[in-house]
Amino acid sequence: MEITLFSVMTLGFLLGIRHAMEPDHVIAVSTIASQSKKLSHASLAGIYWGIGHTATLFIIGIILIMMKNDISAKWSLSLEFLVGIMLVYLGTTSILSFKKDRKHSHHIHLDHSEESGLSTIQVNKNVPYLKSLIIGLIHGLAGSAAMVLLTMSTVNSVWQGGLYILVFGAGTITGMLLFTTIIGIPFVLSMKQMVTSRVLIMTTGCISILFGIYYMYNLGFNEGLFKQWI
Repeated sequence: MEITLFSVMTLGFLLGIRHAMEPDHVIAVSTIASQSKKLSHASLAGIYWGIGHTATLFIIGIILIMMKNDISAKWSLSLEFLVGIMLVYLGTTSILSFKKDRKHSHHIHLDHSEESGLSTIQVNKNVPYLKSLIIGLIHGLAGSAAMVLLTMSTVNSVWQGGLYILVFGAGTITGMLLFTTIIGIPFVLSMKQMVTSRVLIMTTGCISILFGIYYMYNLGFNEGLFKQWI
């Protein structure tokens, strides 16, 4: 029994790592990593995302497992639709914040360049870890239905279900930590090259917006979400 449980938990950890690499997760966190001035900031953004994601999965998962119930397809798709809205929002704010930072740093450079010798790119802002946490929470809501189905088909009791979700979450945090660290490298290296940095941030923002629109269209029309609500 112990060997079987260990095997299940190991599988859950590996599935968690794979889960972190799903396109909507990757694109969402990339918009955060693109604004990181240090590699450690990008890594922490991934960790906070994973914590938020795991917290939502655990809370909702345990409740549904104890109730021996599941989320209806209508509400499951609706929660997924929130992810599409969030991706469009993240892409838009990423582009707008970059333009705002660029304008602000340009004024600072004009006013203080002779006194301090600082380049415009050295004007830093705190990485929005709270935003990463909220993104993870929303993704956790969207993935709760699938998580409960997977957990209920894998384990035999509530405590095993809770443990499985936590192990799965640990794998997700690990996967997202690795990804944001790797994806953060080109953004951090490009900070001193304004043109390259601008291209990377704008590209990431546009991808997030376009994928978010596609995501919502697919759920609304191809998956039939709009018909279920009408």
